[in-house]
Amino acid sequence: MEEVKKEVPAGHHYDAATIQVLKGLEAVRKRPAMYIGDIGSRGLHHLVYEVVDNSIDEAMAGFCDLIEVIIHADNAVTVKDNGRGIPVDMHPTQKRPALEVVMTTLHAGGKFDHQSYKVSGGLHGVGVSVVNALAEWCEVQVARDGDLYYQRYKRGTPDGDMRKIGTRAKSGTTTKFYPDPQIFSKIVFSYETLAARLRELAFLNSGLKINFTDERNEGKTDSFQFKGGLSAFVKYLNENKGLLYPKPITFELERGGTTVDVAIQYNDGYNENMLSYVNNINTIEGGTHLIGFKTALTRTINNYASKNNLFKNGDNTLSGDDVREGLTAVIAVKVPDPQFEGQTKTKLGNSEVKGMVESIVGEKLGEFLEENPAVARKIVDKCISAARSREAARKAKELVRRKSALESGSLPGKLADCSLDDPTLCELYLVEGDSAGGSAKQGRDRRFQAILPLRGKILNVEKARIDKILSNEEIRTMITAIGTGIGNEEFDLSKTRYNKVIIMTDADVDGSHIRTLILTFLYRHMRELVEAGFVYIAQPPLYRLKKGKNEKYAYSDDERDLMMQQMGREGVSIQRYKGLGEMNPEQLWGTTMDPETRTLLKVTLENAAEADRIFTTLMGDQVEPRRKFIEEHAQYVRNLDA
Repeated sequence: MEEVKKEVPAGHHYDAATIQVLKGLEAVRKRPAMYIGDIGSRGLHHLVYEVVDNSIDEAMAGFCDLIEVIIHADNAVTVKDNGRGIPVDMHPTQKRPALEVVMTTLHAGGKFDHQSYKVSGGLHGVGVSVVNALAEWCEVQVARDGDLYYQRYKRGTPDGDMRKIGTRAKSGTTTKFYPDPQIFSKIVFSYETLAARLRELAFLNSGLKINFTDERNEGKTDSFQFKGGLSAFVKYLNENKGLLYPKPITFELERGGTTVDVAIQYNDGYNENMLSYVNNINTIEGGTHLIGFKTALTRTINNYASKNNLFKNGDNTLSGDDVREGLTAVIAVKVPDPQFEGQTKTKLGNSEVKGMVESIVGEKLGEFLEENPAVARKIVDKCISAARSREAARKAKELVRRKSALESGSLPGKLADCSLDDPTLCELYLVEGDSAGGSAKQGRDRRFQAILPLRGKILNVEKARIDKILSNEEIRTMITAIGTGIGNEEFDLSKTRYNKVIIMTDADVDGSHIRTLILTFLYRHMRELVEAGFVYIAQPPLYRLKKGKNEKYAYSDDERDLMMQQMGREGVSIQRYKGLGEMNPEQLWGTTMDPETRTLLKVTLENAAEADRIFTTLMGDQVEPRRKFIEEHAQYVRNLDA
């Protein structure tokens, strides 16, 4: 046979010399998202969390009871604690001060031998060095043994040696940094986002005081300190809800070096709110500790109901969904060697923790129910009521399952579907009103854009049980069109028919209300869709400016004023859009639906606890908390694109 030589394209030389070795913190700067999740708002705030986590580790070890966090006027951030201070003596192998080693070396810290820290959070010992790598500059002051030391860094590299700059009686560490504009395109910290995390940490570390100051906002300050621990946390989460009993059920037990701390309280609502933590890290994807809790909760309540003959009228067992309706729970475990799935720690993988949590919760919750029969009866009655409601909704659920919808060809009649069937390429517009729906159907790209017009305001799911929710026609059509099913046991993200679900409503009060109702439904019953980043909000223009043949669209009052200046005020006609239906198909496509020109806002879930509180406040039964919220936040209202 004739030997055929494979031609190598010019410039594709590949040998040992082409293998790039990244030294020090170069890898972090090259691929920052690997370490902080992304380089947007979430990753930006993650920098602060990592520095704070070091101080929290000192608090968990019993050496720190005060942490101060300051956002400066220029968006630099200072984190100060009264812990032991990062060691400053010479490292035995690196031959550099320990402070410099910690700040400039990945996987350098005191968290691996369980001598300095029995348990810790942070990013596997890479946290503060990652922050240093992604900061334009970073300054650290360490007070130890009466002396004060200082070192400055530029983009992760020491800007001079560590030096002694004075004396200080009290020990501690102060870190000040400014995120690198080469990494982050927008450096603006959200006070609310950081406050939510700091408040959460104060709840999780009973007695710890965290002071938070925003110098950009006239020195706005909050102080978080809670003596009640997880009990206070659950009370906070249930603040605007009707309670089945006044005091949360709490228990804490250490077994095999692992501490399990739990607080649970039922309210008269229909939604569950469970938060889980490992070494103060919010495990938003759960893990073995949450599986163990759910298993024990279901088994223990079923056993109690059966033992005390509380099942009647054919009822004989409760499902996991039944026992979690109206439940608010916080599960916090401290694990010496946590195994997380993923660098940013959203899911615990330790198999032994499941059995440990299951055993402790089963034992302690069982004891509580036996010793408090009145509370136990209220809990069981609610669970049985939930089971009956769920059974009544079973047939309605069958109608909205994607499988049956596709097999029977029963997709909603008013859904104008797209021709492509690859979910990664397809998007669904949930459009307010038939008029706008008609324009959207005519103006869309039929290949990948589907349109579902919604008539009027959908049901407020915050105040309704699943059977009532599924009797609402607009909600049924949404579930069927999206295809994932709903509920913890039936929702399947892999069955989604669209990787973009875009809410498109009018830019008025009614439109905002409809958008909030849809978001409430998606958050409460398709939360994984939100967490996956599949939910978006369309940004239709507020104004159309026309001068001769020159036509422009403005999405805010400021943009309108700027355009008027650019066009010259004389002879400019301005149309204020009251609704999407006022735009013809071409205008709707060009301004709001064309991927080349449109603006979409992705709905993200920064903090589950605060999201739950806001939805409860805005959409729940109690009027006073809603009025107070509106009064306090009215001054911050702005157009979504601003």
